Amino acid sequence: MTQFGYKLMSEEHGPVALVENGKRAEEAGFDFAAISDHFSPWIEEEGHAPFAFAVLGALAQATRRIGLMTAVTCPILRYHPAIVAQAAATLALLSRDRFTLGLGSGERLNEHIVGAGWPEIGERQERLSEAVEIIQGLLQGDLARYQGQFFRIERARLFDRPERKPPVVLAAGGPEAARLAGRKSDGLITTAPKPELIEAFASVGGQGPRYAEVALCYAEREEDARQTAHRYFRWTALGSPVNAELPDTSAFAAATEPVSVDTVAGLVSCGPSPERHLEAIERYRKAGYDRLILVQIGPQQGAFLDFFTRELAPRLRRLQ
Repeated sequence: MTQFGYKLMSEEHGPVALVENGKRAEEAGFDFAAISDHFSPWIEEEGHAPFAFAVLGALAQATRRIGLMTAVTCPILRYHPAIVAQAAATLALLSRDRFTLGLGSGERLNEHIVGAGWPEIGERQERLSEAVEIIQGLLQGDLARYQGQFFRIERARLFDRPERKPPVVLAAGGPEAARLAGRKSDGLITTAPKPELIEAFASVGGQGPRYAEVALCYAEREEDARQTAHRYFRWTALGSPVNAELPDTSAFAAATEPVSVDTVAGLVSCGPSPERHLEAIERYRKAGYDRLILVQIGPQQGAFLDFFTRELAPRLRRLQ
């Protein structure tokens, strides 16, 4: 059965607003909420970047039912993987086993801030592979020492660790990353309705949930939604290879200057029509993804959650 998640866009909302949005998402009937983990917003218009793990800790206490996850955390530079494992274990306990750790290879935008440079994509994947081994081992309680090419741990132990290991899922934009997810994680997460990623994930024995983010922009007028999507989400038109390399918001401003409203509207389901948004969601479901994270772009989160409760949720339940 498909589950539906709500995206907590930490680049667009401050910490207090994110907690309130998460509480409202639980009331609206979402199965889980997934937060982006950034040190910087993509573009200045977004304007926020609170500490994701602190927000999740607050949400663990402010909610009772809804699942919580990172989508996604990069454990290769800004965080050491042992610290990510400690954070995941703590959140699993605070939320009473409602937490899932989503991991990915990250972007220069967030990771270069520690002054360690930005590796090329092959090294990033190698670092991620080592980081996942450390995180999984610490969460399982069967790893205390590790000596890799990029990371090491010595006499490491999580003193506060849940009896049930929180799931660890990996983000993938291509088949190699999907195969890494299949070999070393408990699930897959992506942003495109590509069945070939699921095939690559399964080809190496990958099992578990298959997450995907679905970008939407609800508004009462379609033109308002189109303008909002362009203002806050035009960076997605650059594509993942470019987004991973640009260093700051000024670089994204320059790179997105040629991106038109029509281009963004071609990537995002915009407007007041439930049918249009349902069609976008259905593309991902038909591609084989069973955990769909709905991303409402812009400040109108309350209006979207009301729309979800009134228009989308009943129809999605019938689709099940």
